[in-house]
Amino acid sequence: MKVVLNQDVKGLGKKLQIVDVSEGYARNFLLPRKLAVIADNKNINEANTKNEALKFKKKTEFEAAEKQKELLEKSFIEFKHKVGDGGKLFGSVTEKEIADEIKMKFKLNIDKKKIVINVPIKQLGSYTVDIKLYEGIVAKLKIVVVGMKV
Repeated sequence: MKVVLNQDVKGLGKKLQIVDVSEGYARNFLLPRKLAVIADNKNINEANTKNEALKFKKKTEFEAAEKQKELLEKSFIEFKHKVGDGGKLFGSVTEKEIADEIKMKFKLNIDKKKIVINVPIKQLGSYTVDIKLYEGIVAKLKIVVVGMKV
């Protein structure tokens, strides 16, 4: 019996996938728990339409992330911080500060959890941070930290 899955079922398939299962498994487990529906023409067309919409959405998100990556990689962000002895900062530059500055400068909402600082930014100088924009797309943003006179 062919069914269209309403959600991921371990060992069987992913959501909106059309699978062939035994009639007993479908009638006694999948259908009562609303994990699947019988694969008639209406349900198959509906699943195909949703799959196409999902592919289109992923494609547009991927293209938007590529544009964001290009924008971020061709520019930089400058931070002015108070400096102590030997060029050490009072505190450090955090992911939240970087996210806020990206929002102000580029008008992009980047979650601070998606910003990866490889080396803690605690001194003056130039740094590179990774920003995870989308699955497989990582932008490298240049950060410049300059001293501020107290």
